[in-house]
Amino acid sequence: MPRMNLQAHYDAMRAAAVHRLAHGQAELDPLIDSPDDDRRGITLLARPPARITAAIETIMADFRRAEPQQYYYPASDVHLTVLSIISCYRGFALPMIDAAAYRAAVREIVGPVRPFGVTFSGLTASPGGIIVQGTPIGPGLAELRDRTRAHFQHSALQQSIDQRYSIQTAHSTIIRFRANILYTKTLLAKIEKYQHHFIGTFEVDEIELVFNDWYQRAASTVLMEKYSLFK
Repeated sequence: MPRMNLQAHYDAMRAAAVHRLAHGQAELDPLIDSPDDDRRGITLLARPPARITAAIETIMADFRRAEPQQYYYPASDVHLTVLSIISCYRGFALPMIDAAAYRAAVREIVGPVRPFGVTFSGLTASPGGIIVQGTPIGPGLAELRDRTRAHFQHSALQQSIDQRYSIQTAHSTIIRFRANILYTKTLLAKIEKYQHHFIGTFEVDEIELVFNDWYQRAASTVLMEKYSLFK
């Protein structure tokens, strides 16, 4: 598929979100605190190192001072989605699939894929939350996604890759709106403040296959397998 201009995409997202937020049109998530939320899925993801999550936590602390009632991702849950293999849906459970077959499939997929870099720099937004802008360095992430798509599209294994949207970004959602925004102007000023804020560059040399909830909360996550990328 054609590669998108990531920065233009992030800028357009932010502009649209700022317009919505300025007009009181935040999309509040009604399920974050629901004990009845049983949406689960299977995801291939990467986790940034501690120095990156620490920098993100500093940014979130600034937002939290103005909007403490929103949902802030703990460091354990911050992630970069490689691909949602089975997008979360109600009632899905791990015993419903052959987990060993998925582990073996991803083992084959990642075989020749080399480590790749990602730069986290600046924030974008959606009507539902705040997002770290991520930019992959080199072809590794795109190759990994393409290999995963190709493998599962020719497989009998359950999958819903690209059914919600076709992911090409390397973003990480860090804040979700779950309550009315108290100080809209302050929130928008903070989005602008961090619009170009450099967070850091890191190498992805390991990825995880996980069973997860919608928010990738550690308490609900089952690590199916970790894979080291070929060096």
